[in-house]
Amino acid sequence: MNVFNQLKAVYDWVNPFLDIFILAFLLYSIYGILVKTQAAQLFKGIVTLFMIYAAAFVLNLETLLWILNALAPGLVVGVAIIFQPELRKIFLKIGQSDLFTIGKRSKRSYIDAVVSSAEKLSSYKRGMLVVFIRKNTLKDIVESESGTRLDARISSGLLVTIFGHDTPLHDGAVVVHGGTILAAACYLPLSEQQDIRKTFGTRHRAALGIAEQTDAVVVIVSEETGAMSLAYDSKLYYDLSSSELTRQLETLLDVSDESSGQEGKNE
Repeated sequence: MNVFNQLKAVYDWVNPFLDIFILAFLLYSIYGILVKTQAAQLFKGIVTLFMIYAAAFVLNLETLLWILNALAPGLVVGVAIIFQPELRKIFLKIGQSDLFTIGKRSKRSYIDAVVSSAEKLSSYKRGMLVVFIRKNTLKDIVESESGTRLDARISSGLLVTIFGHDTPLHDGAVVVHGGTILAAACYLPLSEQQDIRKTFGTRHRAALGIAEQTDAVVVIVSEETGAMSLAYDSKLYYDLSSSELTRQLETLLDVSDESSGQEGKNE
């Protein structure tokens, strides 16, 4: 009994700290999800409604309280309808799990192949759109009717062939996982951001769109300017150098330093 009492005493002492830690972790995680899904407006709206209700309660504004209480069920449904895209993105982020990943981790040579092809296509001013899978499998995009399944080993020559000429596969995105091109000519969802540059075309909007809805990393080459860019976590980083592109891809894809051979470098 003495041991049990001692353990209970320790638990009672640790319990408040554990409670605060878990709550802080949950709030931080929710904040991270809101930022990545561009759902800050949803959070602001909820906070505003809460502040109005709190003010009405403190000031004892009975008429306003009655109206808010009467409208509360309708407001909940209305928020769910209005912010349906943002809520969907939040649940997509929550649903990310290593259990749903496929294939092996990308190696450095795969990144070298993509960056090398991006440099060539940039010099030709040919557009390119390459999507790297991380935790979300993108199964619906890979297996969509618009895409063409390849399951081919990635190489710079293959990517230049796909995007460097007006072939049936050049229009759309190539989806990559590890050292494999899963599919080409895949259509991506377009971005819903309103403040995107007007000079950006469909390719950049599609890259932002998939980066808003999933954790994918996207490499873009502009057909108009030849600029190489990167999209991830709902943001687009425009006009990067090849060294910046390589460095960011290595970090984002968690590439190990071990060599994976020369595959992907040969054209």
